[in-house]
Amino acid sequence: MTGTWRLDTPYLDDPETRDELAALIEAGDTDELAARFAGTLQFGTAGLRGELGAGPMRMNRSVVIRAAAGLAAYLKAQGQEGGLVVIGYDARYKSADFARDTAAVMTGAGLRAAVLPRPLPTPVLAYAIRHLGAVAGVEVTASHNPPRDNGYKVYLGDGSQIVPPADGEIAAAIAAVGPLAGVVRPEDGWETLGEEVLDAYLARTDAVLAADSPRTARTVYTAMHGVGTSVLTAAFARAGFPEPVLVTEQADPDPAFPTVAFPNPEEPGAMDLAFATARRAAPDLIIANDPDADRCAVAVPDASVEGGWRMLRGDEVGALLAAHLVERGASGVFAESIVSSSLLGRIAEKAGLGYEETLTGFKWIARVDGLRYGYEEALGYCVDPEGVRDKDGITAALLVAELASVLKEQGRTLLDLLDDLALAHGLHATDQLSVRVEDLSVIADAMARLREQPPTALAGLAVLSAEDLSQGTDKLPPTDGLRYQLEGARVIVRPSGTEPKLKCYLEVVVPVADAAGLPAARARGAELLAGIKRDLATAAGI
Repeated sequence: MTGTWRLDTPYLDDPETRDELAALIEAGDTDELAARFAGTLQFGTAGLRGELGAGPMRMNRSVVIRAAAGLAAYLKAQGQEGGLVVIGYDARYKSADFARDTAAVMTGAGLRAAVLPRPLPTPVLAYAIRHLGAVAGVEVTASHNPPRDNGYKVYLGDGSQIVPPADGEIAAAIAAVGPLAGVVRPEDGWETLGEEVLDAYLARTDAVLAADSPRTARTVYTAMHGVGTSVLTAAFARAGFPEPVLVTEQADPDPAFPTVAFPNPEEPGAMDLAFATARRAAPDLIIANDPDADRCAVAVPDASVEGGWRMLRGDEVGALLAAHLVERGASGVFAESIVSSSLLGRIAEKAGLGYEETLTGFKWIARVDGLRYGYEEALGYCVDPEGVRDKDGITAALLVAELASVLKEQGRTLLDLLDDLALAHGLHATDQLSVRVEDLSVIADAMARLREQPPTALAGLAVLSAEDLSQGTDKLPPTDGLRYQLEGARVIVRPSGTEPKLKCYLEVVVPVADAAGLPAARARGAELLAGIKRDLATAAGI
């Protein structure tokens, strides 16, 4: 099969992939060859994502060209002949090559293609789709995955990521693509956009801030070796915030991500350099983006923890931003995915705002009618849905800095506001049990075990209901997941859609009578979360 694949690829155009495959054949590495040729990398609601390398089960130019040809065929079948496709890319290995191949395929298929001027954050691409009136957009990125990964994310003309049935129809069109020799790929004919598209995005970022708000918060910022630095610092300068102090070791794009094991602010150790910089600079907060800058992480000074700085959970930031928007008089609907904290619903209800839960992913959150604000616990926040119908780590950072500035003027902090929310709505404590695997069958076995023998109690709390979300609900379409409601707690278990992980999302709600009761409530919440995590791991056999 390797010979057939080599003949049906732009093999001679890609010496690195050619040499890699030749070395595997010469070494007789049959196990690795079998893994790479066991099938084809599947296109789904996350598009494509996988390890770079030769073979149809890896990310390479052949796989990307085939995906682009299928997407082009789908768009033409939808009556979009001649429509514009905007293409963005990050600074990972091969990203620029994959973007150029996509532009060539679109042009050869009779569509118009425009490529962003340089590696830029994913939200700039999401913004450009609607700003330019495109029929679709492609972002070449693997977000916060390991260095050897890359990916291919597809948006349609509404500026949102694809959902069923479009993903299945595009996948079918990709499968129908014949030999790649028949895919027309001209050498030119597409447009490379200028900086004006970025300027338009930056002008739009001003819309997330109140016109008369204070802009005094001082920040330390890390781009995590990604593409966020130039855009975030430009946005902060436009808004009038103090210039962020950069984590210099991580400020410039570097596809090797040399200072982190995983370029994800949530991963252990990823924020160590940011904490060290903050201890020197003494800012009001730390802001971190992931490598494609669609996620935003926040850390705050906290004398009670080792090192003096504490990362806020995505659920905490999500609640803080919601409270800030309510205080500013926001109207519309607040939305979140089912794996995020139920605190958002309580904030919305008290404010008289609409509230919706969706399946995991901003492809669902962004489609909520009347959306004003949406978030997901994995550090994703949509604070300007009319501008970017996706998570946006740049505008979220601006809004966090505005909130910190408002509180600073009052002599208060983000932690003080979290205390206020706990007193108003109960202490909502969240945690996650996340298991990364080499063998995906471990995940399938754990899900099957939980379906066959659902737990009856976790951490001594009775399981009141167990839902198999693969059957769908009256409000949610089917998805591979399990949801347990307990007395004062909730658990959701699902395979990750973008990484080889089993993810379990835990939440407990502890009533708090007054400020004096907060320490005990936090201790009780931590105790319950630890017990749920322990008992759930046993029940799942992981």
